[in-house]
Amino acid sequence: MNARVKICGVTRVEDVRTAVDSGADSIGLVFYEPSPRAVTIEQARALAAAIPAFVTVTGLFVNPEADFVKEVLSAVPLDLLQFHGDETPEFCESFGRRWIKAIRVRSSEQILEAYSTYNKAVGLLVDAWDPERYGGTGQSFNWQLIPDHRPIPLILAGGLSSANVARAIEEVRPWAVDVSGGVELSKGIKDATKLSEFFKEVQSVRKTD
Repeated sequence: MNARVKICGVTRVEDVRTAVDSGADSIGLVFYEPSPRAVTIEQARALAAAIPAFVTVTGLFVNPEADFVKEVLSAVPLDLLQFHGDETPEFCESFGRRWIKAIRVRSSEQILEAYSTYNKAVGLLVDAWDPERYGGTGQSFNWQLIPDHRPIPLILAGGLSSANVARAIEEVRPWAVDVSGGVELSKGIKDATKLSEFFKEVQSVRKTD
């Protein structure tokens, strides 16, 4: 199993470099003002400039206005859009970019419905349910709810850290894992040691599979 890794909620150039050096496949930038990990367009430009070839730049949005997404796209070289709110598939498709849809999981049926509704996405991200917060809760959920039938690649998020990511990959077999709080000193500030430990655990599964 060769699970890809996205490091989300990056706010500092030094953290971009540490994440990339550790083996990150994608860096996530949060364009959602209520989030403590949100970045401005100016910050995002600087962060994106530090991301080398073959590492993707993912922009995370939550129920954005279309004009705001277009403004970000005109200024920041995003490779992938991540919609983490209640966006319709038509909205997600309207920007002519590759995109993934995130859902907060409550049931297996909900995941199957999302696979059908968002079938033009290049990935479905499953995260812990919270009635008020759109991700970033630091909580995991019952992985047994995730069906084996996956028409598009599955991205696992929610409460991942070095303590459980190897088990998560072994049990869920996701296409990729997405981590934010589990590799932080504080919200938006990544920890080099935690990043290193996280990637060691991911790579341990790759070596033993």
